[in-house]
Amino acid sequence: MRASDPGMTAEELRRAVLEKLFCMQAKFPEVATRCDYYLALAYSVRDLMLRRWIDTAHTYFDKQSRSVAYLSAEFLMGPQLGANLINLGIMEEARTAVAGLGLDLDQLLDEEVEPGLGNGGLGRLAACYMDSLATLAIPAIGYGIRYEFGIFHQEIQDGVQVELTDKWLRLGNAWEVARPQIGYDVKLGGHTEAYTDGAGRYRVNWVPHRVVKGTPYDTPLVGYGVRNVNMLRLWKAEACESFDFSAFNVGDYYRAVDEKVASENLTKVLYPNDEPVSGKILRLEQQYFFVSCSLQDLIRIHMQRQKDLEGFHLKWAIQLNDTHPALGIAELMRLLIDDHLMDWDRAWDITRQSFAYTNHTLLPEALETWPLALFERVLPRHLEIIYEINRRFLEFVQRRYPDDSGRIERLSLIGEAGGKRVRMANLACVGSRAINGVAALHTELLKATVLRDFHELWPEKFSNKTNGVTTRRFVILANPGLTTLISGAIGESWVRDLAELRRLEPLAEDAGFRTEWRRVKRANKLSLAASIRASTGLVVSPDSLFDVQAKRIHEYKRQHLNLLHIVTLYARLLRDPAADFPPRTFIFGGKAAPGYFVAKNIIRLINSVGRVVNGDARVKDRIKVVFFPNFNVKRGQPVYAAADLSEQISTAGKEASGTGNMKFALNGALTMGTLDGANVEIRADVGAENFFLFGLTEKEVARRWARGYRPGDELARDAELRAVIEMISSGAFSGGDRSAFASIVRSLVEHDEYLLFADYRSYVDCQSRASEVYADPERWTRMSILNVARMGRFSSDRAIREYCQEIWKVEPAVVVPRAQS
Repeated sequence: MRASDPGMTAEELRRAVLEKLFCMQAKFPEVATRCDYYLALAYSVRDLMLRRWIDTAHTYFDKQSRSVAYLSAEFLMGPQLGANLINLGIMEEARTAVAGLGLDLDQLLDEEVEPGLGNGGLGRLAACYMDSLATLAIPAIGYGIRYEFGIFHQEIQDGVQVELTDKWLRLGNAWEVARPQIGYDVKLGGHTEAYTDGAGRYRVNWVPHRVVKGTPYDTPLVGYGVRNVNMLRLWKAEACESFDFSAFNVGDYYRAVDEKVASENLTKVLYPNDEPVSGKILRLEQQYFFVSCSLQDLIRIHMQRQKDLEGFHLKWAIQLNDTHPALGIAELMRLLIDDHLMDWDRAWDITRQSFAYTNHTLLPEALETWPLALFERVLPRHLEIIYEINRRFLEFVQRRYPDDSGRIERLSLIGEAGGKRVRMANLACVGSRAINGVAALHTELLKATVLRDFHELWPEKFSNKTNGVTTRRFVILANPGLTTLISGAIGESWVRDLAELRRLEPLAEDAGFRTEWRRVKRANKLSLAASIRASTGLVVSPDSLFDVQAKRIHEYKRQHLNLLHIVTLYARLLRDPAADFPPRTFIFGGKAAPGYFVAKNIIRLINSVGRVVNGDARVKDRIKVVFFPNFNVKRGQPVYAAADLSEQISTAGKEASGTGNMKFALNGALTMGTLDGANVEIRADVGAENFFLFGLTEKEVARRWARGYRPGDELARDAELRAVIEMISSGAFSGGDRSAFASIVRSLVEHDEYLLFADYRSYVDCQSRASEVYADPERWTRMSILNVARMGRFSSDRAIREYCQEIWKVEPAVVVPRAQS
């Protein structure tokens, strides 16, 4: 694939790599390692991007463009080199250049360490949106945290998840530019002192317990086929005074660096364990640190061209990616009234017009809250501001609903039940001018359940913005064979306008095209099979159905429902070795939070079932069970390309949207799913006949609970389900140890919070239908082609256009070379 306006010939790039090898790595070719060459190539590509970055900054400055500030605690960017080569349009030039040096580009791409700056869908969505913002020429800055250690590196030892430190910076980061000349002080703890200023106005001085400094590290993000290069600015915490010389001089060497260690701990780890109080404090400090730095930075940029902050909200559209950055609302108020001496009403008007809030969860327990005493200990001034916001807001609510004390309690920014807590979702709703969900069903459920009172109060604030993914990474980079096939058939315009994929529909009836489609898929499966063997030692057949569930391990995502089906098939084979179904390779991937015992035990159960099934000669390779370790963006790309069947089987009403469902479908996998999250819209677009639907709907789930759901009733009705549960509880997959998975079995039999038993029979029967279809390759291929052809709506480009037009009110600012401007 080529973007327009390529920046380098192969020969220019080859010379640039050699120059960077000498000047940046201080190596000559005879002693340079593969990593040295990767870094030299990365620096060469970065130089090209930086030239465009300067042009972009000039353009935005000259036009005084209204801009997006995207605040997210996670940015799961994935490796950058391949994506940048695609967006710059120089992938083939790079391949030729490194071949001229006796190297293989794919091997250099594999050298890049992935920055683990996110936990899953939230951070990956932010990364997709940054790609689309640049591609659509939208002025934007992403703001987040430069975690020194990201999401843990996962290893599987004796079937158990083991978490290892993610040292993603150990070899440096070729893409970032440090900005030590820019830094902001961030106060923490202490107390406040009220006073009256010379004009007789009430003022507050925050006297902090300590102050840390935020230093930015910038990563350029280039758009596809444009010269626009936007910026991801990540903050690192540093000590204001990193070395206490007086302490060192008296021999107290540890105290000499105490402040440095304490300050840098703030950005040391992504999502510290927040079970202990110290962990909660650190996480709150992290969130405040990055929003304070970011807002101070936005004010600095605004003041480069303006004399005051009256038009701040006209310059910036600030998007809160979930509640982690919601403290920004109180912080902007503090900056405006305390530091810039603005009166409350004007400051509140500017603040509410600046922010918009994206909600990502329907789980009430996942709506972030902070114990009041802890919040006051860390952010005393912000608690005062939140109290005042709440007082004024509740007076407004009281006037609207004078006789509804229950509504007032639910809307309050301070929750009273189980100890007073600050409700961050409520703060985000009150302080934002727009609120959106991330799938049509999710948005409707938000309005009807967790944010119902806010929707009734301000229905005009609410809208839906269904998530999308970037095809540049998840098709072009992940699946070059499919990319070549599609572009050869319909041209390359689909890369920037995914709706163009509709032109593939007639080709579903072309026998030759179907043959080529299967050839591409099989090549991808061969590649993944090689990776599986290298990672796990397992040999899997590319001719088997690759049935994949790769996502964060969580009970509501129901990896254990998938396991119940696997054990069902295994039991059927043991009863009837001639049972007729196509061979299947079940592939799992995903990480469990270190403190989430149930999820970690599900991983252990997956591996235990796999060990027994894979080692049973009676199965004869009809079933293989694989846990593909350390699933991340980089390792996910070949999985999306190779999958035949995508498991999107969360309990209806629990998944906000999902984006893995989109990545799999865009690569030709058929979906096995419930009517949950974006599955609803995917099924509507690809056609019910091309989607394997099972399970209860969200309304049926609610009715089951309302009637008093008893999982034991489901167990009593279904002999096959009883046999499966007995097989697990008997120790058949744990060397006879009946206690190994007793907690999982007990949870299902006694509670079954996510209705696995209620959906089991529908799921197993639907899996049988999938097997029947897979046995007919021509029918399966038609369905696969039509899935891809009808996925045009699920592009992050479409989502960003909707945000720009309906929430942010931001226009493109197309960059041209300075010499032509």
